[in-house]
Amino acid sequence: MKTKPLCMSRLLSRFARDKRGVSAVEFAFLAPLMIAMYLGVVEISDGVAADRKVTLTAGALANLVGQSQTLVTADMTNIFNASTAIMKPYSVGNLKATVSCLKIDASGKATVAWSETSGGTARAAGSGATIPPALAIPSTSLVWSEVSYAYTPIIGYTITGTLNLTDQMFMSPRQTPPVYNAVSCT
Repeated sequence: MKTKPLCMSRLLSRFARDKRGVSAVEFAFLAPLMIAMYLGVVEISDGVAADRKVTLTAGALANLVGQSQTLVTADMTNIFNASTAIMKPYSVGNLKATVSCLKIDASGKATVAWSETSGGTARAAGSGATIPPALAIPSTSLVWSEVSYAYTPIIGYTITGTLNLTDQMFMSPRQTPPVYNAVSCT
């Protein structure tokens, strides 16, 4: 028995009406986009969480030092350990934290009285510091904390590389300017 060959227009018409497999094709087109969007949202939220922890660490460091009246090296070690614990579950090996006490003279110029660091570089005593003009109150002191964190995205590393998240906090001493290892901040 011979079958009659189908003409090309009939084949195209039949193919256009056939709806089987449309969902699979749509899924094949959309799945990579949806997966990429999901991973992007995860990366962004993780980066925002790390940045928030950097801000919280800077605030805790300035707050703990600002509450103290006299400090020795062991006290500073404890303060750094307590404030950097905020970074968990992120690695504290990528964290640099520096706290300095600033003297503001009668003309409103700020200089570093003392500085201590964990993983970073302490500021030199007597060096100048740039502070917001609203904080340059003559004959006062400020505690200045600086925190930086080298954040490496889990998936997006190939796109962005390591991001350096930083924040700083200025805080007035609560009672008296802190004295560190017999170096006054007044």
